[in-house]
Amino acid sequence: MNTTLLARSALLTALALALSYMERFIPLDLLVPLPGVKLGLANIVSMMALYFLSFRQGAAILVARCILGSFFGGGLTSLAMSLTGGLLAFLVMAAAKRAGCLSVYGVSVLGAAAHNLGQVAAASVIMGSIYTFCYLPFLLLVALMTGSLTGMLASWLFRALAASGVDFGA
Repeated sequence: MNTTLLARSALLTALALALSYMERFIPLDLLVPLPGVKLGLANIVSMMALYFLSFRQGAAILVARCILGSFFGGGLTSLAMSLTGGLLAFLVMAAAKRAGCLSVYGVSVLGAAAHNLGQVAAASVIMGSIYTFCYLPFLLLVALMTGSLTGMLASWLFRALAASGVDFGA
């Protein structure tokens, strides 16, 4: 990896960490009274890496964010949930992007849904109960909203980068 790609990856990892940390202070539970629901703002960075960098770089940024994020506010349980949800979301978004039939919005919504599925699966293993999957339909409804929001923000960001002439590609 050359210096430019390393610096770009470090910048995106730091941005994803900052967004993930920042969203802890957004009182989303006032609008959606479900425990553990977050906007998924760090997913914007995952999408940026997916669209402008290589799959490998995007996955490395995601894993680094999950590991570092667990140091700042979680532990092993949060690491397991974050990695499982994040990696499944990234794989699903990569497949959806590659298929070419969905916009950034559709890719984002699928990523949000996959993230929730991955987290519920991790919670099921951690808790030793399949009953955690009863929570999934509610999370999938929320994924429609949060995925649409992060898709909209990512779309705006992509257009702003294109309009500014910034070449963020690998």
